[in-house]
Amino acid sequence: MCLAVPGRIVTIEGADPVLRTGKVDFAGISKNVNLSFVPEAQIGDFVLVHVGVAISTIDESEAGRVFEYLREMGDLAELDALEESEDAMPPAPSRADAAERGTPPGAVPPGTPAAPVR
Repeated sequence: MCLAVPGRIVTIEGADPVLRTGKVDFAGISKNVNLSFVPEAQIGDFVLVHVGVAISTIDESEAGRVFEYLREMGDLAELDALEESEDAMPPAPSRADAAERGTPPGAVPPGTPAAPVR
């Protein structure tokens, strides 16, 4: 058995139908999704996504029903936990924070041992 989760398309990238991808919102969590199986899908449409691939378009009421079934089954607990953990994560350091430490963004801080070269 497989599970497809509904989400709303937020952005679409790529003109080639085979390589087309989009950002899809799943109840507040956005993921990049392959849209090659749903060439008719547009921004704002709902799609069913299985392992990172949108497999069909659905209407908003059907998407709502699927989310409700998943909540009743408890299958959204992992999604809810991920959303809560992302909310609890501290913000990434800003350029000002890096400058204050004297380390440019992306640079290795002084005193950090170098990785061995293989």
